[in-house]
Amino acid sequence: MRVRNKPWAAEKLAAHPNYVVTNPTELKGKWNEHFEKNQPIHIEVGSGKGQFIVGMAKMHPDINFIGIELQTSVAVMALDKILEAELPNVKLLNTDGGLISDYFEAGEIDRVFLNFSDPWPKTKHEKRRLTHRSFLENYQTILKPKGEVHFKTDNQGLFEYSLASFSQFGMVLDQIWLDLHASDFEGNVRTEYEEKFSAKGQPIYRVEAHFVN
Repeated sequence: MRVRNKPWAAEKLAAHPNYVVTNPTELKGKWNEHFEKNQPIHIEVGSGKGQFIVGMAKMHPDINFIGIELQTSVAVMALDKILEAELPNVKLLNTDGGLISDYFEAGEIDRVFLNFSDPWPKTKHEKRRLTHRSFLENYQTILKPKGEVHFKTDNQGLFEYSLASFSQFGMVLDQIWLDLHASDFEGNVRTEYEEKFSAKGQPIYRVEAHFVN
C-alpha cells in the first residue's frame, strides 16, 4: 500500500489514547478491562484505512474489535473513521502484526481477520505472508481453543497458498468462497481494497478456518 507520508500522523494517534493503544504489552491478558464491556475480542491484522474494522464494530456491538496497522500514515486514516463513528468497542494498534503474541495472552482472542494481505509473490518472501506457518503459530497461541481465522483476498495465488498452509498446519477449512460477491453470504463488510478490486470485476476469495485445539 503506497500512501503519502503524513509527518503529523504519529502525533495525532498519540493524542487519542482512548482509541489508540500505545502500550499493548502492558495490556496483555487484560484487554477487556480496556473496553467498556467484557465481551469476545476479534482482531484484524493489517487493518489498513479502517473501513472493515469500523464497519464490523458498528454491526456487532456485542464484540470488541482491535485493528492492527503497521503504517502510521495509514493507521491515522483508520483513526479518523473511528473518531467519526465514536464506537466504544473498537481500538487501534499502530504496530507490527507479527508481534501479536507479545500483546495478547494465550487464549485471549476469539477470532482473527486477515483482509487483502500483501501477497508477497516471490518465493524468497514466503515467510512474510500473513498465512505462513510462523504467523499461524502466533494466531493459534492467542486464540481460544478452536479459534477461527477468516481470510479474504483478490489474489488467487495467495488464496491457494493459504488454503494449503491452513491444511498443512492441521486447521479445518469450514467454508470456502471462490466468488464471495456472487454468493449468498450475508453480513460481509467490504474493505477499501475489496471495493476497488470488485469494481474491476475481480472475484473475491474467502475462507473460514479453525484450529483443532
